[in-house]
Amino acid sequence: MRRDLTALFDPTSVAVLGASDDPAKYGHAVASQALRAPGRRPVHLVNRRGGTVLGRTAATSLTGIGEPVDLVVISVPQSGFEDSVEEALSCGARAIVGITAGFAETGAQGLARQRAIAERVRAAGAVLVGPNCLGITDNTTELYLASDSFTPGAVALLSQSGNLALELQLRMGPYGLGFSRFVSLGNQADVTLVDLVADCARHEPTRAIAVYAEDFGDGRSFAEAAAQAAAEAGKPVVLLTAGRGSASARSAKSHTGALTTSGDVVAAACRDAGIHLVHTPREMAAVLAALNADRRAPGRRVAVFTDGGGHGSIAADAVEAAGLEVPELGTGSQQQLAGVLWEQSAVGNPVDLAGMGEQDPMSYAHSVRALIRADEVDAVLMTGYFGGYAAAEGGLGGADGTLGAAELEAAHAIAADLTRSGKPLVVQSMYPRSRSCQVLARAGVPVYEAVEDAARALAALAAGPAAEGSGITGLPPAADPLRAADYHGTRRLLEAAGVAFPPAREVCSEQELRAAAGEFAGPYVLKALHVLHKSDAGGVALQLADQDALVDAYRTMHAALGAPSYSVEAMADLSGGIELIVGVNRDPRFGPIAMVGLGGVLTEALGDVAFALAPVTAQRAEQLLRGLRSAALLDGVRGRPAVDVAAAATAVERITAVAAAHPEIAELEVNPLLVSPSGALALDSRAVLG
Repeated sequence: MRRDLTALFDPTSVAVLGASDDPAKYGHAVASQALRAPGRRPVHLVNRRGGTVLGRTAATSLTGIGEPVDLVVISVPQSGFEDSVEEALSCGARAIVGITAGFAETGAQGLARQRAIAERVRAAGAVLVGPNCLGITDNTTELYLASDSFTPGAVALLSQSGNLALELQLRMGPYGLGFSRFVSLGNQADVTLVDLVADCARHEPTRAIAVYAEDFGDGRSFAEAAAQAAAEAGKPVVLLTAGRGSASARSAKSHTGALTTSGDVVAAACRDAGIHLVHTPREMAAVLAALNADRRAPGRRVAVFTDGGGHGSIAADAVEAAGLEVPELGTGSQQQLAGVLWEQSAVGNPVDLAGMGEQDPMSYAHSVRALIRADEVDAVLMTGYFGGYAAAEGGLGGADGTLGAAELEAAHAIAADLTRSGKPLVVQSMYPRSRSCQVLARAGVPVYEAVEDAARALAALAAGPAAEGSGITGLPPAADPLRAADYHGTRRLLEAAGVAFPPAREVCSEQELRAAAGEFAGPYVLKALHVLHKSDAGGVALQLADQDALVDAYRTMHAALGAPSYSVEAMADLSGGIELIVGVNRDPRFGPIAMVGLGGVLTEALGDVAFALAPVTAQRAEQLLRGLRSAALLDGVRGRPAVDVAAAATAVERITAVAAAHPEIAELEVNPLLVSPSGALALDSRAVLG
């Protein structure tokens, strides 16, 4: 449901409750900022003792102001927070910013208080940011209610950390970027990250949304809101988060659970939603600088261009490490370059002027023009010395400055060419603040000091709103709950969804074993049920040729394990097949997460797996399979036949749909899923109820 946050970002009046003359108190910092724009709207300062604050007469209460107040900032001791909220609502407040801490972050009792406050605010038709937040800023409406000021710009920053917000501002400065809005998320008792992303997507002055979050709340709704912001409003979302490497806090009872970390979950959600996931504030600033340009790469093929072999080689490695391609240029493009460069220049890719820039700086412009026009190039990275001629005093700049002037001319020529092309150019320069580089920056070319930042920027420009075939598939309606997650009950559930299994019977005695063996022909498989990791425990026997071999295996296994029951199954033909794993793990924030990969007994050892939000369509499943390190096996290697990948993808679609429709299932796994040239067959399955 869309929430109206107008009173939060553009209130008709503001009151700071807890305003203070004491610089050590947060009420002092917020009040100082609030008074930066007294002409935009009435700003009231409230201090229980009255007197003056910052040279203005302070009211002793919100009621004492004598008129309704649209937005109230509350910075009082936590013991008085509830009364302050009640007073704010009674004075007509439609929005509250709760600076006060001491609620959900302190434990169960604090959480209960926080929930009661949020319910009261919602019942009054108001909105609450926080509590335990650091305030908000909207530069577009001159609303300054945080302790620090933020440079105006087009990036909306939603952050759980004030210091990270300040660092990001410092890192964005060299790129000429600033903020449309800043919101400290706090405890998200009422207004959530999802609400804010959706509102910023509708905010016309905002061009990109930057998020630092440790607690996503409803992570799936966040991903959906971000996907909608990018796809419908053209507002890319860049996410920095923490704790990606730690395993989630649960006891995993399957390979899927053991292999899935919180980092996998967040990365999968970002890929499916088209969110740009970054790892540091520096990387976030680099990506935001790239996204601020209007150009996007139509593909992932990058031409690397330099005037020094070392810079070109390092840049090519960085580009490929970022997941992009550096293909050799075609004959036509090489001929175009050879026509404007000298004989010793390299024109294959990387393209190296090989010193020609010192003789004719315009060779930079000629080369960029040829590369931008090349059909086999989607983006260009210019790296190395460009900018150095205009920056140098004497030396390579020339005693009379002629090289510097020529380089400036080349920069203007490059900028003019880019206005006629939709392809992006990204620059890494030893002299990013030189006059030549600033000409490019003003033309919308991101200029970086570090080549890894330039490569990451290109990856962001090539990513698009979401990977082709990805996206977030809606959760299906909940099905009738699975009451018992026993082995054969799980098989029946999956079989009803169209997942194929070999014939099987559950037995509890040797007599039942012999009867089951008569129902289908061997060879047989015998599995001990209710045993975790059956293969490791000796609970699986394969290739049992006849009934006698089956009985012998049963006696041996039962003597060792004493399992309450066993499964007798027809042995599948494993020749020419590949064993995969398909699993779904239910994350408390993002819901069902699908995993596909190389399966069988080596699943955890190999770790060749991929993740996505479940349910997964067959198209997306095939993409995940094709993206595995071992994907070449699917098409046949060393005389082995190609397997039916489409059948495997369909099985993935059905398995993940079942898990998504059963919220009571914490983990669901098929391992192995045997994929052969003739189809896909599930050989083992497991479900764990939450």
